[in-house]
Amino acid sequence: MKSFLMKSYTFLIFFFLYAPILILMIFSFNDSKSRGNWDGFTLRWYIELFQDGQIASALYYTLVVAILASLIATLIGTLAAIGINNMHGFPKVVTLNVTYLPMLSPDIVMGISLMLLFIFIKFKLGFITMLFAHITFNLPFVIFSVLPKLRQLNDDTYAAALDLGATPFEAYKKVILPQISPGIVTGFLLAFTMSIDDFVVSFFTTGSGVTNLAITIYSMARRGINPKINALLTLMFIFIMIILVFVNYRMAKDKSNEKREMY
Repeated sequence: MKSFLMKSYTFLIFFFLYAPILILMIFSFNDSKSRGNWDGFTLRWYIELFQDGQIASALYYTLVVAILASLIATLIGTLAAIGINNMHGFPKVVTLNVTYLPMLSPDIVMGISLMLLFIFIKFKLGFITMLFAHITFNLPFVIFSVLPKLRQLNDDTYAAALDLGATPFEAYKKVILPQISPGIVTGFLLAFTMSIDDFVVSFFTTGSGVTNLAITIYSMARRGINPKINALLTLMFIFIMIILVFVNYRMAKDKSNEKREMY
């Protein structure tokens, strides 16, 4: 009985989570614009999707912002993680708690606060402000992906590299970075995933002429559900799922390697 209830509960969770997505994906191949009738299989919504100039522009800004924000956040976040790892006592506790705030704060609070900051310092809202905003909310994900790898290092690793004649820069480049690289890659992929489908923060920190896919989908949906939206969301879901599967694979592989090293 207990096993049956557990299986039923699990089924309901997955049903309510993924049934709407499955229906969306199925109707992205529907020949009709109707959301209630199936008129046959077609790929025309995907063809029209790639011919839509507005969506092409949104895709360009989405990818450029996501790639740049992820790269910059990964660089700054890795350096920040190294610095935090070398801190001790009360300053380290305060820094960690402050770093958690962007992850815990509601997106709308971050979006509006960043918008007000950019307006206060006379920044014109547009591509640069949206890029800065994405770097800001991506930083904690990179930091907390790299920190566990730094904590797993032997405290004497860096000192041993210096004793063997390496400069501080060479010690980090040739000894520390290769060992924490799985955390860096995971942080980059998480930052890219968070950036590519962000709506709230992007909505408040961008200006006219610069939109990402999330904002474009919202604008199109306000005028009625266009079948091209189903096709676009299907492609986005598949793309993000591939990234998340890869991230989970890397994390599982890292844990497996850690267990082998322990034994």
